[in-house]
Amino acid sequence: MSTSPPLDELRTLIAAHARPDGGTAIGGLLLSRVEDVEPDHSLAEPLLVVMAQGGKRLMLGDEVYEYRAGQCLVVTADLPVTGHFLDAGRDHPSLAMGLVLRPGAIAPLLLEGVAPRRTGRAAVPPSIATGDASPELLDAVTRLVRLLDHPADVPVLAPLIEREILWRLLSGPHGDMIRQIGLPDSNLTHINRAAQWIRDNYAEPLRVEDLARLVGMSTSAFHRHFRTITATSPLQFQKRIRLQEARTLLLAHPHDVAGAGHLVGYDSQSQFTREYRRLFGAPPGRDAARLSAAADPREGRRLP
Repeated sequence: MSTSPPLDELRTLIAAHARPDGGTAIGGLLLSRVEDVEPDHSLAEPLLVVMAQGGKRLMLGDEVYEYRAGQCLVVTADLPVTGHFLDAGRDHPSLAMGLVLRPGAIAPLLLEGVAPRRTGRAAVPPSIATGDASPELLDAVTRLVRLLDHPADVPVLAPLIEREILWRLLSGPHGDMIRQIGLPDSNLTHINRAAQWIRDNYAEPLRVEDLARLVGMSTSAFHRHFRTITATSPLQFQKRIRLQEARTLLLAHPHDVAGAGHLVGYDSQSQFTREYRRLFGAPPGRDAARLSAAADPREGRRLP
């Protein structure tokens, strides 16, 4: 485990400020403290995550990504991932910070021409990557979280430090990925818009042709780019969201399996139960009861 001063300070700050909902007084800054090593299924959003303690292994389709303390994860699209925490427990929780990667914050760096341009790269960069957090990035991230101890400084300094963090990302090895978020006409931007529509309307019938028309692509191009970026088809993406929403509903009402399936868009109870079990490893009622029994109010939001 790294014992660099910035990483040590970042661990201390996250442990002190992490809340159950993951939020902070700084817009877009998320903090996570997790003791439970239960695998999680989530929809990762465009995000920078820096791991301060512990580690995590993510699966996206057939690909596996792993990052540990002192390393970072970069996600540029809404991605259905399965995560397994590494080296985490009650006496040694996983500690991580996340920063939402917002197009509105990245685009000005591109428009002002201050972000380095790269050539000779693939037209569609990967939508997820891991790597070491540079000393400069780690320093900037730590200073951003440190502002939580100085709330009067947040309105002035937080936007400046966020800009520095984005600059570090744009000028680093993941710059091509980050650039796509800020380009209004990139394939990534179009697919993210379609993914957001699915997230907002997950219980509605989905026609790929209509989604392609919404983002101005041919059906074949849309389907190809959607799978390239998310490692899944639009219909599989919708199914994943439906099942995760049903799981959330069942945590609150564990005995209403039929109602949860219907609310997320399933007309067939048997199909709902079959697909739920395939994803989560247990039928809906049993899975909800197990999660309720294992719930720990001290657990915070889980970052990808």
